[in-house]
Amino acid sequence: MHVVIMGCGRVGSTLAQSLESRGHSVAVIDQDADAFRRLSPNFAGVTVTGAGFDGEVLRQAGIERADAFAAVSSGDNSNIISARLARETFGVSRVAARIYDQRRAQVYERLGIPTVATVRWTADRMLRHLVPEGNVEIFRDPTSTVSIIEVPVHKDWIGRPLRAVEAAAGARVAYLSRFGIGTLPTGATVVQEGDQIFMLVTDDIMASVTSAAGSPPEGAH
Repeated sequence: MHVVIMGCGRVGSTLAQSLESRGHSVAVIDQDADAFRRLSPNFAGVTVTGAGFDGEVLRQAGIERADAFAAVSSGDNSNIISARLARETFGVSRVAARIYDQRRAQVYERLGIPTVATVRWTADRMLRHLVPEGNVEIFRDPTSTVSIIEVPVHKDWIGRPLRAVEAAAGARVAYLSRFGIGTLPTGATVVQEGDQIFMLVTDDIMASVTSAAGSPPEGAH
């Protein structure tokens, strides 16, 4: 792949070096030529000084042959303008933008541009470390919308199909841990004693999912 990155701060430089170490070709754009000092001396990619929303600068970085574009500068407006330009003008299929304002992030997500809402994600992660609310959260996506939590199930679910737990809880099982080994469930998976079940949830359904799974199934005696 050829990847164009706008912004050579800590995120951009780390991303560039990670991509290059995986064998991809990389071009990095930044308005400040001194920013390229953050790149490794062994960096073999292209560096272009200029604005990432300037079409000619993007062409110098190889945007016309790019497979992906990342906008990770320190400015929300610059990031979203350049991301839209990459996608809508140059037809880059994989585009992502770093956004600090979570309200803007939601708008841009609706426009079809994946965003990493830095402040919201960090604040939510810190909150959950400082003030745990009963659910063991294993993962939360960068937009802080979807998480994977461990959901304790009532003992009466043992011996019943896992899909029945999903139907009662209104959420999907991401995976389960059985005898300490992570397992991807199938339609035939049955709940066994000692299983740890991890489900995909959003904040608004977390309480109802936990309640349904922690209650006995209908008709249980």
